[in-house]
Amino acid sequence: MSDQVKIFSGSASSHFAEQLAAAYGQPLGDLTFQRFSDGEFQISYEETVRGSIVFLIQSTAPPTDNLFELLLMVDAAKRASAKEIIAVMPYFGWARQDRKDKPRVAIGAKLVADMLYTAGVSRIMTMDLHADQIQGFFNVPVDHLFASTLFIPYIENLNLPNLTMAAPDMGGSKRANAYAKHLKSEIVICYKQRSKANVVDSITGIGEMEGRNIVLIDDMIDTGGTLCKAADMMMDRGAKSVRALCTHAILSGKAHENIEKSKITELIVTDTVPLKKESSKIKVLSVSGMFADVFHRVISHESISSHFIM
Repeated sequence: MSDQVKIFSGSASSHFAEQLAAAYGQPLGDLTFQRFSDGEFQISYEETVRGSIVFLIQSTAPPTDNLFELLLMVDAAKRASAKEIIAVMPYFGWARQDRKDKPRVAIGAKLVADMLYTAGVSRIMTMDLHADQIQGFFNVPVDHLFASTLFIPYIENLNLPNLTMAAPDMGGSKRANAYAKHLKSEIVICYKQRSKANVVDSITGIGEMEGRNIVLIDDMIDTGGTLCKAADMMMDRGAKSVRALCTHAILSGKAHENIEKSKITELIVTDTVPLKKESSKIKVLSVSGMFADVFHRVISHESISSHFIM
């Protein structure tokens, strides 16, 4: 059975893929990228994939080149007669475009789902989608994993008194409420106003904060503007400490500078997106072992529900 499995990595997730393959117990397959001076690139498998179950590992952050790279990997595997092609996208880019939030805009997440299906994927594996309904955009099975499997034990081991879970915006209230129920904690909901994308004008919170150890929870951290403003607001309102759990550490623009200047005690992230710069405030938990275990379970047709704490 193991001889029928091939694992390949795109250029955006090479370190993660190496860890995952080691946890799975199999080396990465041989894949080459030829790049032309005008920016075009070509994918080539340097070993046979005929009749194999092929896992293609690639997070799409930043999204454009990495997504198209994944599409070419899928197409090349299909044309090389792979039996099954599983796109492993620890971070699914374009997920914030999951609906029309104003007239005359695209639904980017649906478009990406359609492109992957057209290219030839037979299954998707991902983690902590920005919106759960994105699973319905696909016409193939989606294994949607949750970082709560690692985050909840981490918070429990801190033994924080007066624990409060917090959502950085109204959209994250469902996620924060699920954590709060599991941890039997209080909850705070933040309300923010934006003038444009990645710019938070003001933020306020609903709930008790004074004397509380607060943990903000979100699926991703991009520029860090929302989380940092929320943490500063909470500390100003008497919180004892503020931590943040964010699955995908995109950390673009001045994110690292924002985090260092903020009153966040600790930012806990996963390795779905490679960390660009280390920081004493950032703690990385690896999910490569979780994905490797899901690989084994999918290949042997076993349940993966044990990875869903919530």
